[in-house]
Parts: sequence; structure tokens; C-alpha cells
Amino acid sequence: MMKKIIILDFDGTLGDTQTLIINTMQKTIKHLGLPPRSREQCKKMIGLPLKQTFTNLISMSDEMGDKCVEVYKKIFEIDNTHGVVPLFPHVLDTLKQLHEKGYTLTIASSRATQSLMEFVQHLNLKPYISLVISCEDVKNPKPQPDMVNKTLAITGHATEEAVVVGDARYDIMMGRNAGCTTIGVTYGNGTKEEMEEAGADYIIDDFADIITHLEGMKD
Repeated sequence: MMKKIIILDFDGTLGDTQTLIINTMQKTIKHLGLPPRSREQCKKMIGLPLKQTFTNLISMSDEMGDKCVEVYKKIFEIDNTHGVVPLFPHVLDTLKQLHEKGYTLTIASSRATQSLMEFVQHLNLKPYISLVISCEDVKNPKPQPDMVNKTLAITGHATEEAVVVGDARYDIMMGRNAGCTTIGVTYGNGTKEEMEEAGADYIIDDFADIITHLEGMKD
């Protein structure tokens, strides 16, 4: 069946938030007096819901996990100044082309709704993105298929018409758990090896290559 809807991750797929996220995580950990973690250790957590990034990274109580979220959000709000997060190369042009070709473009992100919508607005994605689903909109986060299922239910598209695109194994696993075709990108927070291990159907090094693969999926 011809592909009609593309479900996109945000962090590491559309927006280059890695430096901001890792810096904010490390500042949060230091502020709360928790055991320090390296940039590489923090990077591996990107893509999970915010609280889980800390509880997976450091052994802590549920209460401390909530405190990490609270402190992180305060630091993030201060440090997330206009222009600090750019889009990856070719993202905007490619989204415009896909939109003109008639694809439905949506976002499914582990980021909270408010900051996600702010990025969509500030990075000029709004003309092309028709639906945004955050971790706050579903019961079960990535890698469970809830975000994809909710997106398809709202848009009326079939599973076979959907392609899920992401940079982390959680994105690929989410897409596969929903029964969708998946594309992993290597320029974000994950690696090619992680994309392969998660079972991505396609792996690309440049966001623009999505168009080539979509053309190849046509009946």
C-alpha cells in the first residue's frame, strides 16, 4: 500500500537538541548532588520520557525522579534561548517537499507538549506538521505503540500507510510494535548499529534521503 503519513520523532531527528539536553541533565544531576554521569551516558537516555531518563541513569527513589523533572524543567526553560536549537540540515526543505507531495506529516515525541509546541512554532514547522503527539497524550510512552496508534486513529490512516522516522531505538521499536515501516537516521542520538539492532527497515544519513526511500515504497 502506498505510504501516506510520516510520523516523525523530534529530538535528534528534526531538531538538534542533544547539547542542550545533555547540559541540562548534567546541571540537574549536579544541582541535586547526585552521582555524576558522563555526556555519553546521558546521551543514551535521550528519547525516553523525562523522568525515566534519570531513573534509568541513576538508581533513585520515585520521589527523587520527580524532583529531577522539576529541576530539569526550570534549568531547561532558562537555557533554551531562541536559536540555541537548530534544525538538522535539509529538514525544513524536505518537509516542505513532502507536504507538497501530499504526505501527512506528524510528530510523536517523548518531549512534553509545551516545549514541543514551542519548538514547532519557533523552528517554522507549523505550516507542514498537521498533528503533534507528546508523551503527555498517551498512557504508555515509547517504545510502546500508543503514540503511533493515537496518530493513526486521529488522522484516519491505516498502519500500512504509515512510516515512522526516528534517531533512537525507542522510535524504531515503537514503529515496529505498531506494525509500521520504519526509517532510522544516523545523525542524531543513536547509531547505525542501534538502528539495525532495533530492526529499522531503512537507515539514512541525511534527512533528505527520506524522499528517495518513499519513492521506492510506492506500488
